[in-house]
Amino acid sequence: MAAPALCRRCGRAAGLWGLHRAPLPPPPPRRRAHEQARRARGAAGLLAAQCERGLFQEVFPAQSAEEQLPALLEPGRPPVAAYCGFDPTADSLHVGHLLPVMALLHFQRAGHDVIAVVGGATARLGDPTGRERAREPLPAGRVRAHARALRAGLERLFGNHRELFWEPGAGRLGRAALLDNARWLGREPLLRFLGGAGGRLRMGTLLSRQSCQARLRSAEGMSLAEFLYPALQAYDFLHLHQHHGCRIQLGGHDQMGNIMSGYELVTKMTGTDVFGITVPLITSTTGDKLGKTAGNAVWLNRDKTSPFELYQFFVRQQDNVVEKYLKLFTFLPLEEIAHIMEMHAKEPEKWGPQKRLAAEVTKLVHGREGLESAKRCTKALYYSSVEALEEMSDQELQELFRQATSAELMLEPGMTVLDLCRKANAIPDGPSGYRKITDGGVSINGNRVTNPETVLILGQHILKNGVSLLRVGKKNYYIIKWLQL
Repeated sequence: MAAPALCRRCGRAAGLWGLHRAPLPPPPPRRRAHEQARRARGAAGLLAAQCERGLFQEVFPAQSAEEQLPALLEPGRPPVAAYCGFDPTADSLHVGHLLPVMALLHFQRAGHDVIAVVGGATARLGDPTGRERAREPLPAGRVRAHARALRAGLERLFGNHRELFWEPGAGRLGRAALLDNARWLGREPLLRFLGGAGGRLRMGTLLSRQSCQARLRSAEGMSLAEFLYPALQAYDFLHLHQHHGCRIQLGGHDQMGNIMSGYELVTKMTGTDVFGITVPLITSTTGDKLGKTAGNAVWLNRDKTSPFELYQFFVRQQDNVVEKYLKLFTFLPLEEIAHIMEMHAKEPEKWGPQKRLAAEVTKLVHGREGLESAKRCTKALYYSSVEALEEMSDQELQELFRQATSAELMLEPGMTVLDLCRKANAIPDGPSGYRKITDGGVSINGNRVTNPETVLILGQHILKNGVSLLRVGKKNYYIIKWLQL
């Protein structure tokens, strides 16, 4: 179905989003302007607000969505249920999943109910979208373990949002449910599925998809399991519509084909109008989609990507994307984002937008403590802050210096820098190791030491937390834990 005409102002459907309204008057002082603009956008509706942020990229089917969705989601109407699926092909969500989660959260903030579906059944088949060859089959036990990890990650995101980003008294926060499609697909007999849902999906439609055509022409071909993946995802939509009243499916822009299958199945079997909304795909600087398949995933689980590493990923974003990311990845009012960018134009050396972006995302993913951890690690590594090092936990030290060697030593009377380096096996024996120190190649807690005979001093070489951070050369770190101080 053809997309509706594009709005010049934001590149979205003009009729659907209703952005050609009379311009707002000049803003009053900033805080009051934020509140007035927030109310104005609430009155304009969820769709227009998220179009303006760039989060909602495409709707399906275009014509009925333009006619019905704004009224369906209008403030004051009964809540609508929307869902998004996440296949547990790994044991953690990654940054590429954040925008679909943000879409769910914006629906929830508008008072609607949301459902996050972990694909404990569909992950066994593997989504063929955008893939040149089939996924390696995952054992059932591993899929179940991955599904548990994804549910925990989603619970953490929804919990952090509720605790840190939603003010009591701000209105109704929609209900959030976490479900696993193995609960219904695992119990559906094959013949009943084929005779019911399978009888309503057209082969021509499935075969006409570009991703399907590309795989069918490839040397490896396409398995029946992969071909049926859109049918199973469509059945998810049908089940959620019948049991939870779900009317909207959210997904990445590459999921439009699967969303169309769900629309086709639900409308044919129930006669109810349902809709799909896609969000942009996040890509690397080379244009590759961020994720496990491309090997460039930035994970949301702390044991795979630390809060510090997540924070640094967003701090390093370039000026040409940071405003876009502030709109997509944060709940900051658009007027505040504009002010942040104005200040950045005056003081670009402070990297204000990048730091605010990194702080907002890290707080959503890892909570307030995770953000503080990221800031401590940043100060310790890039600003040689002894105070930050003293406050760091063992976990933070291991996260910050993943390749560092750890050693536990007893502090002996008169122990010198040379003794420390040799006991930690950080320098070679003999004159070359001695020269390594005298030539300035050794630092302790960020301070260079050039006298090998310097006696170690508590509070200087050994921090209050009983740790010394020894660096030899530019990249060789050693974490020394002192016993029985």
